[in-house]
Amino acid sequence: MISRGEPGSRTWTAVLARGEDLLAVAALAAMALLPALEVLGRQLLGTSVPGGGVLVQHLTLWIAFLGAALASREGRLLSLSAGASLLPSNLQAAARVLTAGVGAAVATLLAWASLNLVLAERVGGKPLITGLPLWVAETIMPIGFAAVALRLAWRAGPTWPSRALAGFGLMAGGLLALAPEALARFPAWPGLLLLLVATLLGAPIFVALGGAALLLFLRAGVPIAAVPVETYRLVASPTLPTIPLFTLAGYLLAESGAPSRLIRLFRALFGWLPGGTAVVTALLCAFFTTFTGGSGVTILALGGLLLPALLEDRYPERFSLGLLTASGSLGLLFPPCLPVILFGVVAATPIDRLYLGGLVPGLLLVALVAGWGVSQALRSGTGRVPFEWREAAAAIWAAKWELGLPVLVLLGLFGGLATLVETAALAALYTLIVGVVVHRDLRLRGDARRVTVECATLVGGVLIILGVALGFTSYLVDAEVPARAAAWVRDTIHSRWLFLLALNLFLLVVGCLMDIFSAIVVVVPLIAPMGEAFGVDPVHLGIIFLANLELGYLTPPVGLNLFLASYRFGRPLSEICRAVGPPLLLLGAGVLLITYLPALSTALPALLGR
Repeated sequence: MISRGEPGSRTWTAVLARGEDLLAVAALAAMALLPALEVLGRQLLGTSVPGGGVLVQHLTLWIAFLGAALASREGRLLSLSAGASLLPSNLQAAARVLTAGVGAAVATLLAWASLNLVLAERVGGKPLITGLPLWVAETIMPIGFAAVALRLAWRAGPTWPSRALAGFGLMAGGLLALAPEALARFPAWPGLLLLLVATLLGAPIFVALGGAALLLFLRAGVPIAAVPVETYRLVASPTLPTIPLFTLAGYLLAESGAPSRLIRLFRALFGWLPGGTAVVTALLCAFFTTFTGGSGVTILALGGLLLPALLEDRYPERFSLGLLTASGSLGLLFPPCLPVILFGVVAATPIDRLYLGGLVPGLLLVALVAGWGVSQALRSGTGRVPFEWREAAAAIWAAKWELGLPVLVLLGLFGGLATLVETAALAALYTLIVGVVVHRDLRLRGDARRVTVECATLVGGVLIILGVALGFTSYLVDAEVPARAAAWVRDTIHSRWLFLLALNLFLLVVGCLMDIFSAIVVVVPLIAPMGEAFGVDPVHLGIIFLANLELGYLTPPVGLNLFLASYRFGRPLSEICRAVGPPLLLLGAGVLLITYLPALSTALPALLGR
């Protein structure tokens, strides 16, 4: 990691780090303010901010690459595993150099391809808004990829020899950029095998997807600028700004005093039930995952509060660990959860219909986990919290601002008062104002800035994966892989129900091997033609996909929730795997119900005419 320098020092690395942080904060602040001004101007003055929507889309591009640079600086680019740590100690250093070198080579090639895109746009002279050329906004792409490449090489090890060895990756990427025809004489499989090995040893996920896309395009004689073109097309899409904005709202919510206030509220309302604390756990985790967009933040933010509460009420430890691990992914089907938005963007399915379609299946999954908690409580005689009207009223009053957030989001999404992006911006500003001004849980200059940088780091790590994944998907589409796969499935599987079962099994494997965002970008274009061929409603297909990916978080051996719970609670991974067995079976049954009862997903959108 590049040092920020000692406190008070003015080293160039400290100045660079501070500048990156401030740029990320400024970009996210502008992303939140511009749509909010759009809403106010439209409602009060009947006008709008000129070019506001286009600016917000391209600020998402900046957040993506600023965040990727931040993630590489902190060593937090998303990877499948830290496989190098499983090797003998004398091989670990070599593995880190290999992964860093491969990553640096891929990022260098992506930087060169992005630079070619920027130069082409400069010649074209297309304006972004009046007075600002498009190519100026796109310059963050080569700068971001170059920063990632340099930092990957720097982080190869603590010594100069290891960094120098990884630096050969920078040179290799540069040579391939200058002489791409050199790969035409060789088969693709050695390069793909190298990418696979590097990924298993801990190279970032974007290296695998971006490297595969670059290699396949080079072998096909297609200019590698095709990859950043697809990256730009996705990241600058009209609805993608919702991802950083809702993520910011979720981070601010988790870092404030909201978790404690909501725990008090749910315990006051439901603690008197048999298994009340377990029910509270399921409901509260679903609430948080809805706004954070992924189970990781939920487990890390709430685990330390909920595990002691469960143990205090005499729930068995294994049950408590399994409940918290399983509950971490509940809520992925509810508005405004981010995977639903991304699925709608990639599959060209109306997002409001997906949210309506996911409501009943989402409630079903929450009810299954909560019901498991109730049955455990009845068997083991756990404690309850007596219901008191005074405490319930006080808890509702204390959490009134947190309860206003879902109301704001639902009014924005379904009330016609704001667009999806505007709703996300209002949610982020609302959460910030509540945390800083109303409750004063957060300090504007300290906590709010830190949380914003954390949000940008996470978002950048995700969006850089999505961008290069779309480039990889573009190659698959050009090679007619989805069409051929759909034809093969039609010729091999003749029953719709058998197809749905095979789809469930396939998505379960995908869910435990890939993060949900990259899985959406890579896999949805493959399965959408198959679903259409078998007459599966697009909303139903989306809910099947997302429910299976939600289940994949819990699937051994590499489900993400298993690792996060092991880290958060300090328990061996094997113990966490045993603990999630019962909820995994329950949620698996729920996914089968969602799959084979299409009305659970399609009835509500049809009823409301969506």
